[in-house]
Amino acid sequence: MATIIGLTGGIASGKSTVSNMLKERGFTVVDADRAARTVVVPGESAYEQVVEQFGREILSDDGTLDRPKLGAIVFNDSEKRKKLNAIVHPAVREKMKEWQEEAIQNGKNTIILDIPLLFESNLLHMVEKTIVVYVDEETQLKRLMDRNSFREDEAQARIGSQLPLRKKKEMADAVIDNNGSLGATEKQVEDLIEKWKMIP
Repeated sequence: MATIIGLTGGIASGKSTVSNMLKERGFTVVDADRAARTVVVPGESAYEQVVEQFGREILSDDGTLDRPKLGAIVFNDSEKRKKLNAIVHPAVREKMKEWQEEAIQNGKNTIILDIPLLFESNLLHMVEKTIVVYVDEETQLKRLMDRNSFREDEAQARIGSQLPLRKKKEMADAVIDNNGSLGATEKQVEDLIEKWKMIP
């Protein structure tokens, strides 16, 4: 039986960095963000539903979803965001399940589900253990502003839309502290693989 581990964090906490370290060590990472992009390509049922719900003005010239445009609509309107999530989230879970099954068929022993909103979306039933990538609030804010060229208020709004990392840290089975150097993070990843006896 494959072990399913949930990997989560917060925006700009370094979750992708940890995800890549696990991939480099041969682990299968099923990425919720990749699934979210896959289910809204033209021809997919979630795509059709989103266009029906929000109109053709959210499309780019080539017929694909204009994510920034859609993001601007739903970011400030919780009702519209709920509608979008009600379409996209079930489709994302289906797609992740499909990829997870493929990995199991291919003989994988440990499968990492990379889910940014693991706790917020109540998806703990999908995983057996959880890893949270943690940074303190100042570091998170600074990294997000640097990475996305956000003003402080924009960065705060993005961070504020997620459960605080200190809360996630309390709920996690393991925490990777990503405040230090890349080497220090890498060492924690290796220690955890050892401790949990994780086999790709």
